[in-house]
Parts: sequence; structure tokens; C-alpha cells
Amino acid sequence: MNNLHYLAAETTADAGLFGALGIDWRLLVLQLVAFLLLVFLLGKFVYPWLMKQVDERQANIEAAQKAATEAQKAAADNREKVAELLDAARKEAADIVATAKLEAEEMHRSSEAKAKKTAERIVNDAHEQIDKDVAAAQKALHNETIELVALATEKIVGAELSSKVDNQRIAKTLQEIR
Repeated sequence: MNNLHYLAAETTADAGLFGALGIDWRLLVLQLVAFLLLVFLLGKFVYPWLMKQVDERQANIEAAQKAATEAQKAAADNREKVAELLDAARKEAADIVATAKLEAEEMHRSSEAKAKKTAERIVNDAHEQIDKDVAAAQKALHNETIELVALATEKIVGAELSSKVDNQRIAKTLQEIR
């Protein structure tokens, strides 16, 4: 009985300790079992689903971050390509302007050459016409001179000579004078 008494004293002491703290040890054991059951159920069903959701969200975030990095890289590449295209376009525009200037200068030179040729042709035609006019005027003057000399000779000699003989004598006399 000593053992029972000792066990009862211990139980009373235990109950006294928990009782002094206001804790019912049977309720504590029941709450401990419920807590462990809750932890087991949460670990078996809720935490895996929750971790799967967290992992999926983390994967989505990483994929979005990777896509953003690739987009930034693509944007930088595109900026470089645009800059290269702009440089090429500027060079091509400068070449076009230079070519246009050369063509304009060539057209200007060509126009000047055509105008010069036209002016020379007009001057040559005018010289030819003047030469023709001078020759015609000389011939007309020559003929008039012959007629005047014939008239003067006629008046001096007093007789009319034949025009053929007259013209021959006048021409001979004119040649001697020259």
C-alpha cells in the first residue's frame, strides 16, 4: 500500500501542480492530441497544396523576370538596329544629295555647253549672213560703179558704146586702179 499511497500522493502532487496553475491535465492531453492531429492533417493536405501554389507563383515570377530581361535585351538590340538603320539612311541621304548636286552641276554644264553652241551657231550664221550681205553690197556697188563710169564715159566721149565693150573697159580700168 505504500506504493499506492506514494502513487496517489504523486498524482495529487501532479494534480496539485497542474491544479495550482489552473490546468486540467486530461484536457491538456486532449488538446495535445488535437494539435498533433491538426498538424498531421495540415502537413498532409494543406501544406503541400500551399507549397505547390507558392512554387507555381515563384515559377511565374521567375518566368516574368526572365521575359522582362529578354524584352530589355531585345529592346537594346532593336535600339542598336534602329541606330544602324538611321546611320545607313543618313549616309544614303547624303549620297543622294551628293549625286543630285553632281547631276545638277552636270546639267548646268550641259546647258551652258548647249547655250554656247547655240550662241556660236547664231554668231556663225550672222557672220555668214553679213559676209553674204557684204558680198552682195560689193557686187551691187561694183555694178553701180560700172554704170556710173559708163555714164561718165558716155558723157565725156559723147557717144554711146556698147555695154559689153563698156563693161570690159571699165573692169580693166578698175583692175589697173587696184
